[in-house]
Amino acid sequence: MKENIIATKTFDFALSIVNLFISLKKENEFIISKQIVRSATSIGANVEEAIAAQSRKDFVHKMAIASKEARETKYWLRLLDKSNLTTISMTNYLIEIEHLINIITKIIKTSQEANTK
Repeated sequence: MKENIIATKTFDFALSIVNLFISLKKENEFIISKQIVRSATSIGANVEEAIAAQSRKDFVHKMAIASKEARETKYWLRLLDKSNLTTISMTNYLIEIEHLINIITKIIKTSQEANTK
């Protein structure tokens, strides 16, 4: 079976966010960390649903939800980065979420273009 790169990347990102969540809890940060873990794990879940889509329209819809969740995750990471709630650097997480947003956006655009041809 061929590896699905975006599924792997979103799974790995979600796993890193779960580990971040654990670290944030140790620093007594409970509010934003819960938001991040919810939105970040949702990215990969929606990508998995897109892989099993019943049509191209369904695929694009699920990937669009993954994109929205990725953008929400970026928001929470930025907020945490600019606040004084943690000493943990958000730089690598912000780089990775930007990378995921770009990949998902490209997948959506490519799928929509294929629909018009």
